[in-house]
Amino acid sequence: MSSAVIETTLTCARCGKPANLQCPKCVELKLPCDGAAFCTQDCFKASWSSHKSIHLKAKVSARESDSAGEPNSVAPNDWLYCLRKGQSRTPKLPSFDWTGTMKPYPISKPRLVPAHIDKPDWATDGTPKEEPSSDLQRVVEIKTPEQIERMRETCRIAREVLDAAARVIRPGVTTDEIDAVVHDATIAAGGYPSPLNYYFFPKSCCTSVNEVICHGIPDARKLEDGDIVNVDVTVYLKGVHGDLNETFFVGNVDEASRQLVQCTYECLEKAIASVKPGVRFREIGEIINRHALMSGFSVVKSYCGHGIGELFHCAPNIPHYARNKMVGIMKPGQTFTIEPMINAGQWRDRMWPDGWTAVTADGKRSAQFEHTLLVTETGVEVLTARLPTSPDMFPWLKSKCGRRILAGLQGTTGTSAFKLHETLVTSAGINLNY
Repeated sequence: MSSAVIETTLTCARCGKPANLQCPKCVELKLPCDGAAFCTQDCFKASWSSHKSIHLKAKVSARESDSAGEPNSVAPNDWLYCLRKGQSRTPKLPSFDWTGTMKPYPISKPRLVPAHIDKPDWATDGTPKEEPSSDLQRVVEIKTPEQIERMRETCRIAREVLDAAARVIRPGVTTDEIDAVVHDATIAAGGYPSPLNYYFFPKSCCTSVNEVICHGIPDARKLEDGDIVNVDVTVYLKGVHGDLNETFFVGNVDEASRQLVQCTYECLEKAIASVKPGVRFREIGEIINRHALMSGFSVVKSYCGHGIGELFHCAPNIPHYARNKMVGIMKPGQTFTIEPMINAGQWRDRMWPDGWTAVTADGKRSAQFEHTLLVTETGVEVLTARLPTSPDMFPWLKSKCGRRILAGLQGTTGTSAFKLHETLVTSAGINLNY
């Protein structure tokens, strides 16, 4: 941090002592001095992880002001429909028997990544080189302590990026604008948005609205009151990937959609609570399928969780449905994602002409949640857990009643059961902030 002298008397944003230094980035962005003053370099460094979010919010606000009333403030020819998994574009809406109300909109050009950012091997030409032929497609890697530390940092950054995206979701915002926030936040943290150009995917995150199950491409469509939207973020930093997603409400959402989203969250929550050494990978699907069916929903079978680390996708595969044939047991040091996709109707899916967007075959809505997990000696660590600064997006997390869902896994209910379960999962290494 380079210092700038402050003429007025201010107090340190961290410790409250008299301050005579100001964050240079805040000066550049012309932000108020309050909250940007520090007494020493040490106080500034200690506050950096939380303070830097002020810069991102300022950039988002500036972008919104610039584009007010002009959501697509670029030449029309710069916005085209996507085809062939991102390898070609067309000015006309592709012909397709759309299963629901959603249709693709034109997409903008891929966003640029600065030269100094460390990039995965597909960043330039769209083709992963190491991943497809790696032995880790067959063998589940046991991460070293050094790899785990890198993954902790990357996953924390990925969580902060998703939180930044969550804060801008509201009616009238395009999914392309969400992609811009994800891209800018990832770059600001020194990372690369892993989806960008991965097998030619044209954007920096996935945004899946309503009946879109997964891999929706951010485009010019404005979110509407009553929509649900999943934002899937993966960050590549320090040679490893961190992957998570959440489904958010847009404005006033109907009760059926609220139940679907909450059930999906509970499916992930219950699955995570089962993770520990010695558990079979296939048990995850049994747990998720049971809860989804009891709630009147179905589980998507075409997509699954996956191993993750220095590779974006690797062993083990984590099916979310019952009676799956996945072999192997969990061992300390393994890292993988669980990411159930739960449908309001039937489980079958269709693929849009863009080659990426998977939608429900019956046009009914779908929801998804995902975390990156580490198997510990005694249980599980949620590497992409919610932070104290994460926005309150889900009503069921605003009271203890919501967290008592976990208590049901122990076969008991009530406050005493919640306290018992909280003790059990804490001793087992489960972070309750997911």
